[in-house]
Amino acid sequence: MEQSDLSDLKQSGYRVAVLGDRDSVLGFLALGYAVYEAADPIEAERILRMLCADRSFAVIFLTEGLAPHLTHITDKFKDAPLPAIVTIPQADGLGQGYGMDSLHRAVERAVGADILS
Repeated sequence: MEQSDLSDLKQSGYRVAVLGDRDSVLGFLALGYAVYEAADPIEAERILRMLCADRSFAVIFLTEGLAPHLTHITDKFKDAPLPAIVTIPQADGLGQGYGMDSLHRAVERAVGADILS
């Protein structure tokens, strides 16, 4: 997300949230994002449900270590305008490629072809 996009988002009244492990999410505080630490998938599910119910969030970034455990929630929002739930890599670099796979599928759905391959 570019700086101008962030400014537009803030002016619209919408917020951005980041949900994941501590090391992966803390850096987002400097950007002014709402940061939520989850130690395990059960806690992450509780927080994600809360964020999705709060209509003030336009974007929710979710670390790829938690994302596979939460597809029963994230799939419900794939075609919804808000919130956009975006999978991001973990800080430890131990992700399984789920984030990139998710991005490829989203691009293919949006433009009709996987232009990232």
